[in-house]
Amino acid sequence: MTTLRDRIGRLQSRLQPGAGGAAGGFFAWWARSLAVWLPPRWRASLGLGRDRLLLSTAGDALQLRLERDDGVAGPVLEDVAVLPPLDGLADAGDPLQPVLAPALADLPRWLVLPAAAGLRRRLALPAAAGERLRDVVSFEIDRQTPFSADAVAFDARVLGRRAGDGQLDVELVVVPRSGLQPHLDALGPLAAMLAGIDLADSAGQPLRVNLLAPAQRRQRADPARAWNLVLATIAILAFGLALWQVLVNRRAATDAFQQSVDARAGEARQASVQRQRLVDAVAGQTFLDQARAGRPSAIEIIDELSRRLPDHTYLEKLAIENDKLLLIGLSSDASSLIGRLEGSKLWRAAALTGAVQPDPRTRRDRFTLTADLIVNAPTAPAREAADARAAR
Repeated sequence: MTTLRDRIGRLQSRLQPGAGGAAGGFFAWWARSLAVWLPPRWRASLGLGRDRLLLSTAGDALQLRLERDDGVAGPVLEDVAVLPPLDGLADAGDPLQPVLAPALADLPRWLVLPAAAGLRRRLALPAAAGERLRDVVSFEIDRQTPFSADAVAFDARVLGRRAGDGQLDVELVVVPRSGLQPHLDALGPLAAMLAGIDLADSAGQPLRVNLLAPAQRRQRADPARAWNLVLATIAILAFGLALWQVLVNRRAATDAFQQSVDARAGEARQASVQRQRLVDAVAGQTFLDQARAGRPSAIEIIDELSRRLPDHTYLEKLAIENDKLLLIGLSSDASSLIGRLEGSKLWRAAALTGAVQPDPRTRRDRFTLTADLIVNAPTAPAREAADARAAR
C-alpha cells in the first residue's frame, strides 16, 4: 500500500495545474473529482490526499506538523511534536523514527521556511512556459531579484491563467542560500532526508513550492522494483513466445494450405489431360466417320463395276488403296473399258496402266486399270481437330 501511495503521489505532482499545460490542468481536475467519491481513509491510504510531514525551526526547537490534504477541501495543518535541536547529531540514522507513528514516519518530509526568509515576485509568462516553468524562471532571477541564479534556491508556481491573452500568472519564489543553510544545519541528519523545501506565506501556510534542487530531493526506493522488472521480463518473454507460436501456427497453416493446393492442382491437371484425351478421341472418331462417309464403300464400288463392265470381262484382282482403285483382269475388248468406266460418280481418271497382254489360254487380253476414287473432304471442325492432334 505504501508503494502504491508513493506512485500515486508522484503522479499527482506531475499533474499539477500548469505543469503540463491544458492537459495537466484537466487531469488534475479529473483526479480531484474522482477523489471526492472516495472515503477520507481511502484517499489517505492511496496517497490521493498528498499528506506531508512539515519540519520548521522554531528558535532552538524543531517543530513537526502534519499537513493533511485530501485534494478536495484543501490542506489542514496539525501539530505533531516539538523536538530539541538535532544539529548535534552526526549520523544517528533516522532520529524521527522512534517518536513518530509508522504512518507518519513514512510520509515525505518537507522543510518549511518562514515567510521572511524568501522573496516572491509575480510574473506573466507565455502559456508554453508551463511545460518547463523552473527552467524559464531561472532566467528571470537576475532581473526580478538582487541575487544571481547560483546564489539562491528558487521555484515557481502557477497562480492562474489570464482570460484575455492566455498567459500564465506565475509567482517566483527565491531564498538566498546564505539564509537557507542555517535551517539545514539545524536539521542535522534530517537534512539529507528531505523531499523538498517550502516557504510559508504571511499566514504561515506553505506555498507548495519546492526550493530544493531536483538532484538533492530524496527519492524513495521502490521495494517492488526488482519484482516489477522480473514480471516485466516474464511478460516480454511470454509476449515474444506468443508471437513466435502465432508465427509457427501461421507457417503450419500455410504449409497445409500449400499441400492442399498442390494436391488439388494435380487432380485438376489429371482431369484436364483426361478431358483433352476424350476431346481428341471424339474429334478423331468424328474425322474418321466423316472420312468414311465421304469415301465410297467397297460394296458401292463392286456394284458400280458389275453394272459397267461387260459380260466378256472378269476381274482377277480388285484393290482399294487409299484413294486409288486398281483393277486387274481379262477382257475380250480391253480398250473399250475406259469408255465404260467414265462418267461414274465413284471414281474419275480411269486409265490403263501398262500394255495390254493377250492371254493364250483364255484367248483374251490381260489388262491393269487404275482410277482415282472421288472422296468428299471432311468438315472444318473435324479437320481442325485432326490437324491439332497431328501437331501435338
